[in-house]
Amino acid sequence: MVSSVTNLGRSGVYDWLIQRVTAYVLALYTIFMLGFALTTDVNFESWAALFGQTWFRIFSLLALISLGAHAWVGLWTVTTDYVKAMAPRFLIQAVCGLAMFVYIVWGVQILWGL
Repeated sequence: MVSSVTNLGRSGVYDWLIQRVTAYVLALYTIFMLGFALTTDVNFESWAALFGQTWFRIFSLLALISLGAHAWVGLWTVTTDYVKAMAPRFLIQAVCGLAMFVYIVWGVQILWGL
């Protein structure tokens, strides 16, 4: 078993579970957004009304965090499988982790206006 401080779930079972749960959250969010786009005349007012509701902001935040966790586990798996040298692997993981952190913080600022 590969054990690393950069591993989100700390074991393969937890990583597998994180991937599955976040995939379901992202699938539900995608289905909802597609349904909204297909059944609503999407304009600024309808979009603002949707994002003005607290439950949808929480749902969007959950989807944003799920996207970050899902991407991190996937990128960690790919880099540990295909990048064998430690220094390049650490650099790639650090850049990806920083990018995901920035995107999540930026998303929270957008959603909640902080």
